[in-house]
Amino acid sequence: MEVVSGSIGHHRVHYRAPDAARIPAEMSAFIRWFNSGMDTAFGFGGPAAAEPITKAAIAHLWFVSIHPFDDGNGRIARAVSDLALARLDGGEARYLGMSAHIRRDREAYYRILENTQSSGFLDVSEWMAWFVAEFDVAIETAMTALSRAVFAGQFWSRAASVGLNERQKKVAAMLLGNFDGKLTSGKYAKLAKCSTDTAARDLAQMVERGLLVRSEAGGRSTSYSLAPGGLVLNQEK
Repeated sequence: MEVVSGSIGHHRVHYRAPDAARIPAEMSAFIRWFNSGMDTAFGFGGPAAAEPITKAAIAHLWFVSIHPFDDGNGRIARAVSDLALARLDGGEARYLGMSAHIRRDREAYYRILENTQSSGFLDVSEWMAWFVAEFDVAIETAMTALSRAVFAGQFWSRAASVGLNERQKKVAAMLLGNFDGKLTSGKYAKLAKCSTDTAARDLAQMVERGLLVRSEAGGRSTSYSLAPGGLVLNQEK
């Protein structure tokens, strides 16, 4: 099995997997290692791998290097590493999104994977450094997503207690999403499909009820943003 790119006759071989006859033994060794507490990836030459992050990185690289299937090896390798990471702190549920993060950065992933697999003695140092760095970014991404979800939950809880009309709910949902720039009365009127006078009344009501804050600038420069709740969601670009 080969991983190639390019047209037939002009293709490039990125990786050549072990011979088919070796696959059963390689997979047996991998599964025994992954499901055990062994400190060393015997037969793979990896470093100590009892720690979940280290084991996740080696497991991903080992499985995708065995390349046991015609298709789907990368997806299964990501699932395997996610399983290893789920064992952090004794198996407590975690939502790190490592697999999704790797998919979003495929170019860097394929580059580091090819560089590691093409080394004659399979030095995993660069791969490990890359995996840990990506893991750190995945944690930051997960924390941001969690903070946004908590903020949104708190906002709608406050909104339910004070009441909002349908126009206000529509614009609030946009603010809680990927809103571009600052919210003004003119922009509110366009989004809510209402007059500027109605927009001004809606905005003033949301400010009075503690859901929005009005900028210090007055007149036509007046803008509105979500009331502070531990996370700034509406920033000027």
